[in-house]
Amino acid sequence: MAAEPPLSQPVAVGPRPVVATDLALPNKRTGKVRDVYDLPADALGPRLLIVATDRISAFDVVMPTPIDAKGKLLTELSTFWLRLIEARGVCRTHLISTDASEVPAPAFTGSTNRTDLVGRVTIARKARVIPIECVVRGYLEGSGWKEYQASGRVCGVALPPGLRQCDRLPQPIFTPATKEDFGKHDENISFERAADLVGVAVMERLRALSIAIYTLAAEHAARRGILLADTKFEFGFPIGPDGREGPDPILVDEALTPDSSRFWPADRYAPGGPQPSFDKQFLREYLEGLVAKGAWGKQAPGPSLPPEVVARTVDKYRRARDLLVDA
Repeated sequence: MAAEPPLSQPVAVGPRPVVATDLALPNKRTGKVRDVYDLPADALGPRLLIVATDRISAFDVVMPTPIDAKGKLLTELSTFWLRLIEARGVCRTHLISTDASEVPAPAFTGSTNRTDLVGRVTIARKARVIPIECVVRGYLEGSGWKEYQASGRVCGVALPPGLRQCDRLPQPIFTPATKEDFGKHDENISFERAADLVGVAVMERLRALSIAIYTLAAEHAARRGILLADTKFEFGFPIGPDGREGPDPILVDEALTPDSSRFWPADRYAPGGPQPSFDKQFLREYLEGLVAKGAWGKQAPGPSLPPEVVARTVDKYRRARDLLVDA
């Protein structure tokens, strides 16, 4: 594990971490990190309330220890990127608002109050999610590095021989994965396999959008001294007031946060091994250490996290926010 810098100033947190929510809204869905509810439709169609909790997952397992303020940091980062992507005309997104005051008052009949939601809600356009994880890689790390070592390819994309771990790729590559149900592992697949699942025209559009968004984000991050190693996106067809799907996919879910991306400090970049990061790679490495010692087997339940790991993890998320988000 790379040497860690001193902890920065503590992140301002709420009166308590938000691990789960209890709102009187219909059709609750609980993901690894987010709770999602239906909201009453507006003139443009059905809406969702997405709440970023302080849960954290690794290796598709939710850890029992919350990361205080993580949900707020994720929401701030994702909102910044979604607004930038729309402002640059790259892609429409699901974002409508992040104002917790817009959550209907009758929703607060349980243990969750409006204060719990401040800074961690996204009111979003409802969409039929396309069941493909749209991964873009600019550098060779993670599952892509493992696949390259075995075959010289990543998701069917041939790469030059002799690349090292974390080497920059000649150009960003689009490497889709299946979007599996909670508790199952996503599977890297070829573009052709993804096209078989959802259609060639759809995948060509998603590939173009994904690379365009990655390019925009990577250029912005580079100006802030950060390398965007890889990231993943999800898209869906927005549902209109008549219940029909729009023809053009929009970007949904979070975007370009430390939960879905690898961010590396450019001034410490040294290919040939793991990189220091502004994401949850620190947590993954801690957990890999437990696996190596036989203390955990990458299955639920996850292990409790010591205070130092919690503090280091949230500090990395905060540093990413401070460097990437425009004041």
